[in-house]
Amino acid sequence: MTEVSGPIQSARLRLYVTDNGTNNGPAIYATDTSWTEDNITWNNRPARTSEAVDNKERLGTNSWVEYDVTSLVTGSGTLSFVLVADSSDGVVFSSRQGEQPPQLMLTLGGSNASTAIPTAISTGSSDAVTLVGAGDISECDSDNDELTAQLLDGIPGTVFTIGDNAYESGTLDQYLNCYDPTWGRHRERTKPIPGNHEYLTPEASGYFQYFSNIPSYYAYDLGGWRVYALNSEIDVSENSPQVTWLKADLASNPAQCVLAYWHRPRWSSGSHHGSNEDYQDLWRILYEAGAELVLNGHEHQYERFAEMNTEGAATSPGLREIVVGTGGRDLYEFDSPLPASEVRNNTAYGVLKLTLRTDGYDWEFVPIAGSAFTDSGSATCH
Repeated sequence: MTEVSGPIQSARLRLYVTDNGTNNGPAIYATDTSWTEDNITWNNRPARTSEAVDNKERLGTNSWVEYDVTSLVTGSGTLSFVLVADSSDGVVFSSRQGEQPPQLMLTLGGSNASTAIPTAISTGSSDAVTLVGAGDISECDSDNDELTAQLLDGIPGTVFTIGDNAYESGTLDQYLNCYDPTWGRHRERTKPIPGNHEYLTPEASGYFQYFSNIPSYYAYDLGGWRVYALNSEIDVSENSPQVTWLKADLASNPAQCVLAYWHRPRWSSGSHHGSNEDYQDLWRILYEAGAELVLNGHEHQYERFAEMNTEGAATSPGLREIVVGTGGRDLYEFDSPLPASEVRNNTAYGVLKLTLRTDGYDWEFVPIAGSAFTDSGSATCH
């Protein structure tokens, strides 16, 4: 089922190939929606209701393939597709229960196509899923990013980056030479956002080139969660396009469990940057929507807050923030802790691993080899 809040410019069905043969991949068609997963068989399979709208040559193993289904997606409603082989070979795709579930990528837009915002609608399992990552990551003259990337090697699931991914200026060369050999080996499962260092290159062109012109901000479903990847380096005021889109998407995609991430934190006990009131509108909107969790970087340290209200005071239920700028860049000092700050560390590099359940989440800070600090806990969605 898709809920669409604007005109559709394009629609792409993304499937992850876990095994393939040697001949052509299957073609894709629309099919009747009158079937259920628990009773479909070969004999009662629904009929195709369109001609083939896309077809593929040989598919690479352990890679994503995208089918253009724009002509089949016209608005809100239930969509059903069928893949039909046109060779004697076979292919295996990751199912909705797998680590890389299918995704329907919609590019929505109005009169200005350059501001169209894709919305990823996943058929992911309602079982627990993993979201793991950090910010402030790679520079070529440090090995810390390789050490945190090694943690990702052993943790399946979706990877997030929360900005300042490639130092010093996020150029394409720095992405290719510093980020790509480390965290870049997980690029196909990464949901990134940029930071201020990316924008030291005009219009963050290196970031957008490296990540195949990913939208400036976007949303996706992960298991039963709605996840917002926001851009702190462009306008985040109340009436900005980004915030207007965020409010509309929260209204049209109600979910019990919601999290968001962007680079610069609203709240921080760090001495280098500290709290930033520029992000109060984002914080308030998410709090009022009943969101669970906000992830940030920018301060190169780990800090977990209690659930908070719009003014940053501890309250329950409330909105929790975790700052995890521990991806590899040098670590920063703390100032006096804010009242709602519960856990702080600036000695360990590592990643934050989130286990997202249909009714709550578990968090765990996973340090690099040789570091002893960790932090873990659980919470229930509002």
